[in-house]
Amino acid sequence: MAHYLRENLTFDTAKIVLSEDAEGKNLYMEGICIQGDVKNANERIYPVSEIKNAVSTLNEQIKSGNSVLGEVDHPDDLKINLDRVCHMIEGMWMDGPNGYGKLKILPTPMGELVKTMLQAKVKLGVSSRGSGNVDPHTGHVSDFEIVTVDVVAQPSAPNAYPKAIYEGLMNMKYGHAVLEMAREAGTDSKVQRYLRDEVTRLIKDLKI
Repeated sequence: MAHYLRENLTFDTAKIVLSEDAEGKNLYMEGICIQGDVKNANERIYPVSEIKNAVSTLNEQIKSGNSVLGEVDHPDDLKINLDRVCHMIEGMWMDGPNGYGKLKILPTPMGELVKTMLQAKVKLGVSSRGSGNVDPHTGHVSDFEIVTVDVVAQPSAPNAYPKAIYEGLMNMKYGHAVLEMAREAGTDSKVQRYLRDEVTRLIKDLKI
């Protein structure tokens, strides 16, 4: 039976680059999503050939018209929870031994919170989520498949989890109203500014 595999990479390790489109409407995260031929923190090694095949399969899904969505934080399985979706994978590619990806932040409530945190200089990392077989002796992964790539916190900064922002927002006096406004933030510049100000204030309160 294939194992559920997830691998976290920090903002710096993933070499995350943030960019916007020409109109400034969409924010993108681009960087390493899975490292090849190195023993990672989970004592696993992903051969480059396995990553190439997984990247190719995921790109075929995208080319065939399927949306590959990613979440805030990691669920405990391979399902995609729509209420936690914050981005869509636009594509993946190989660069040396590593699999890179480009994530488009979506105007969902979670996407708007992630966007605001990134613009407030919070360093969020990425984490691949997939399945495969792991050799118990060598740690080498085979039959690897990437289901998605999620946005996660820096492992060294647990308080920086987007979940902490979400829960903190809910505890604010007008938190529920702010989250509702996040649903409209993608199309209204005034709402975007208000959301950014409120979440930035919360970030400061949480000392992230």
